[in-house]
Amino acid sequence: MLNNFETDSIFTPEQVLENRGRVAIFIDGSNLFYAALQLGIEIDYTKLLCRLTGGSRLLRSFFYTGVDRTNEKQQGFLLWMRRNGYRVIAKDLVQLPDGSKKANLDVEIAVDMMALVDSYDTAVLVSGDGDLAYAVNSVSYRGVRVEVVSLRSMTSDSLINVSDRYIDLEAIKEDIQKTPRQSYPYRPLSGIGFLEDPRTSDGHIEIQE
Repeated sequence: MLNNFETDSIFTPEQVLENRGRVAIFIDGSNLFYAALQLGIEIDYTKLLCRLTGGSRLLRSFFYTGVDRTNEKQQGFLLWMRRNGYRVIAKDLVQLPDGSKKANLDVEIAVDMMALVDSYDTAVLVSGDGDLAYAVNSVSYRGVRVEVVSLRSMTSDSLINVSDRYIDLEAIKEDIQKTPRQSYPYRPLSGIGFLEDPRTSDGHIEIQE
């Protein structure tokens, strides 16, 4: 069966998407944010949702992220996400001894994957966190197909090994990045207001603090 994984790329997109059934998407927001930084791109979340769904029937798309309740820019981004096809699961950031802030949502992702396992046929997990390998393996035993999407340099081998298909974000970055259609009123991290174009925000800027 190892050869099946290695030769997955020989199939056309139509063949790959065939028989995916109902799709549930689980996005680790922090992991995706840092992957986008590594790739040097900004994510277009409308494009991302379309690319991950791939024409299949979408059950629900979950977006998990740590939040700073005082960050109005991020709150505006999350509101836009909620209104544009994403179910946002937010958790307050915790300040660590080294001064950085973090919110671990692995448990929430794993619980949701298991709780809904009878409602979807294919899970698309956007994360490279090896701590999720056990949850992926568990839903696989329930008959679910699992596709893992993440940047290869940030993806645990244990997670790839239990998935049915692995997609490197580098391979699809052209499909999910923002295009310079126009001059935006501000650049990310500028601190200028959010209302003019919510899609121009990174949405997770505070995570890197």
